[in-house]
Amino acid sequence: MYKKKNLFLSSLFVIFLISFTYLALESKSEDELNIYSGRKIHLVKPLIKEFEKNKKIKVNIITGKSDEFIERLKLEGTNTKADILLTTDIARLSRAKKNNLFEKVDSKILKKNIPKKYTSKDNDWFGLSVRARPIIYSKERVNVNELKNYEHLTEEKWKNKICMRSSNNVYNQSLIAYMILNLGEKKAEDWVQNLVKNFSRKPYGGDRDQIKTIASGQCDITVANTYYLANMLNSKNEKDRKTAEKVSVFWPNQETFGTHINLSGAGIIKNSKNYKNAILFLEFLSSKNAQEIYTKNIHEYSIRNDVKPSETVSKFGEFIADDSKLQKIGEKINTALYLAAKHNWR
Repeated sequence: MYKKKNLFLSSLFVIFLISFTYLALESKSEDELNIYSGRKIHLVKPLIKEFEKNKKIKVNIITGKSDEFIERLKLEGTNTKADILLTTDIARLSRAKKNNLFEKVDSKILKKNIPKKYTSKDNDWFGLSVRARPIIYSKERVNVNELKNYEHLTEEKWKNKICMRSSNNVYNQSLIAYMILNLGEKKAEDWVQNLVKNFSRKPYGGDRDQIKTIASGQCDITVANTYYLANMLNSKNEKDRKTAEKVSVFWPNQETFGTHINLSGAGIIKNSKNYKNAILFLEFLSSKNAQEIYTKNIHEYSIRNDVKPSETVSKFGEFIADDSKLQKIGEKINTALYLAAKHNWR
């Protein structure tokens, strides 16, 4: 009885949530745009304010988890009020595409502003910022000359010295997929198995938590996205700044296939009621003005060659990225999940 009651209440909550979404995104004018965003509001708000000011188009946005938005869009079908899905990680973009959620776009501006390697081959999703996932290490306890490639993190000398977030997180799923693409499935499985043996504790928390764990002395090395470190270095919280100052960035695989990178991006939803406005928004996000907001406010790398990284990120140094296989990462996510589960990277 108790379980049935909980199930009933949960169902009511889902219905309420979807109903609320419809009300929040109810389009009343041709000068509106409705967005589902997997990115937090404080990250996208400066971009939206600039777009609204320039284009005089009202943006309605609901933020949440990208995977839940993908499931919601599948349920809503042609009745959805959403025009755009903003999300993080190419695996999620690929998942949305696989579920036939995105509309193809023919835009000369997008073709000009965004390199082909950062868009789907069918032009139905577009990368909007680049995020790098290098090795982060303790300045105090790690000799940088001992670091080389991701593969070398499995060596015996790093036993009980590595901390990582869970493989339930899409960033590490994409990292494993990247290793599969570059090493082959067998060698990638060996890498996962031996990396887990070097964990100092059970995976938990986000990228910031791994950096904090290094600073506290519980581990020496992690793999994390650079913008987390950059945001900590620029934090108003003095404790966060001091924590971040205890670690440094190392760019792995510079002599082989390059450091793993990923994308944040977006696609226009099929049956969008505001298709033209949606194209205008994507074109704006790819503009030099918007890309400078990405780099300065969020500390991600730009998709454009004419936009430099923020001052903080520039201090991490230049690096060679593996950007040749981005389109294929999504194809290896299921295998990555299998390998992680098999070897208890949970």
